[in-house]
Amino acid sequence: MVTTGRLLPDSNASIESLVADIDAAKDHVHLIFYIWLPDNNGLKVVEALKRAAARKVTCRVMADGLGFPDHDRLRALEGMRDARVHVATALPIGNLLLRPLLGRIDLRNHRKIVVIDDWITYCGSQNCADPEFLIKAKYAPWVDALMRFEGPIARQNQYLFASDWMAHVDEDIRELLQRPLPPGEPGFAAQVIGTGPTVRNSAMPEVFETLMYAARHELFITTPYYVPDEAMQIALCASAYRGVETTIIFPARNDSFIVQAASRSYYADLLAAGVRIFEFEGGLLHTKSLTLDGEITLIGSANMDRRSFDLNYENNILFCDSALTAEMRRRQEAYLAQSHEVTAEMVAQWPITRRLWNNAIAMLGPVL
Repeated sequence: MVTTGRLLPDSNASIESLVADIDAAKDHVHLIFYIWLPDNNGLKVVEALKRAAARKVTCRVMADGLGFPDHDRLRALEGMRDARVHVATALPIGNLLLRPLLGRIDLRNHRKIVVIDDWITYCGSQNCADPEFLIKAKYAPWVDALMRFEGPIARQNQYLFASDWMAHVDEDIRELLQRPLPPGEPGFAAQVIGTGPTVRNSAMPEVFETLMYAARHELFITTPYYVPDEAMQIALCASAYRGVETTIIFPARNDSFIVQAASRSYYADLLAAGVRIFEFEGGLLHTKSLTLDGEITLIGSANMDRRSFDLNYENNILFCDSALTAEMRRRQEAYLAQSHEVTAEMVAQWPITRRLWNNAIAMLGPVL
């Protein structure tokens, strides 16, 4: 259940909202980000956490071992630890030569989780960084969507945070999961969906496919990375074949040319089924969103690719609310206004070398 929910205007506004909530926290602040950069936005959050810790608010933060640059990580972590912020690294890499002996380097924590005082939570595609995303600046701006929720839904994200934290830190925080929740105002139905390679890795694609088959009038998707399994490609095509108005937006320029080639290998079949394909020109569209029939939205960290299905720990929120879904649809329409449509005629005119390259890369789909 969600008492209130809203879509933040942009990446910078999302960080400002997060900082304001940290500054207002009374008991605890829990954060997990896949990538946390020591840039303007990243350091704003660091300073907010220091202020909260100084007020005796318990702050626990975690970033993936691959997503926090080593040199800058040390400086930022030392500063937070000195301020008594509890800091941990998810799936640390360590020595690359020894890592194959100690565990798999390809498994990553791709989650973006915020829980404040067991009542406020955030969910979306945004990392803790500026939209200019300096580590891959030539693709900037990175265009993300983040939603802020209040209500019992925060407890569900708290479970995910606790599972990640206790897997890496010798601290039992299960007591937080047993506290009674305050009574909330009437709201709308919502469900956190946490997935990962150690818990039925077919769960995330099954969620996507179930929503595709559930659509009756309209299905609208944005995703930066599309390397589906056969069942998902069939489900998306089936949506359009049934007469559902089906639209998907990809970035026109992807930070992974390999994944972009693989994605484009699926265009011809999607277009033949009646799916409308657009490519976003206003930066790297990083938003992972799905809306259907003006009522239901899925937003979170999971891409529509094999890495998100099989190798990454992900978190999403699925909710049913026409007003908040309308907000997400307006954002999707704004993306559409900055995109060009890809037609079957355009794809048919691609050089044979380009089509061979796309199809050859797609054969590597299971390892992308």
